[in-house]
Amino acid sequence: MIVIVMGVSGSGKTTVGELLAERLGCGFSDADDFHPAANVDKMRAGIPLTDDDRWPWLKALRQAIDDWKAAGESRVIACSALKAAYRDVLSPGDDVVFAFLKGSAETIAGRLKARKGHYMNPNLLASQLATLEEPTDAIVVDIAPPPATVVDEIMARLDAPGASKEKRRT
Repeated sequence: MIVIVMGVSGSGKTTVGELLAERLGCGFSDADDFHPAANVDKMRAGIPLTDDDRWPWLKALRQAIDDWKAAGESRVIACSALKAAYRDVLSPGDDVVFAFLKGSAETIAGRLKARKGHYMNPNLLASQLATLEEPTDAIVVDIAPPPATVVDEIMARLDAPGASKEKRRT
């Protein structure tokens, strides 16, 4: 199983993703690690990425998903996956479960301001929120509770193998 924990920067993707991977007993990857250096430099400078910046990044991440699947590995990935078109690249065969971490702009902005050592410029939150196309076929969870509670919610809503995707919707 491949689960992508998605949402805007500051929503808790990495924290929740690492905890979820631990609970599922599988590997974890942060999609940020797949960005080319030029993308990281732009984000550090507070310059929003364009779709042209994102396509190679998304394709590299999809290749990694294919490699993990071919090796029979389950994986949790933290990835913004803000637009439906990006999610289509990441899951062209509908073979990935998306868990959308949803929260208020105020909550997320507060988290970004408190975060240390991350290249994402907090000034980019508005552009991420403007870009976000909320998924209709994802597990949607509120980020207000503690991360362990968010993971409990995702775990409760992940279906047994072979269950329909419809049951995962909110």
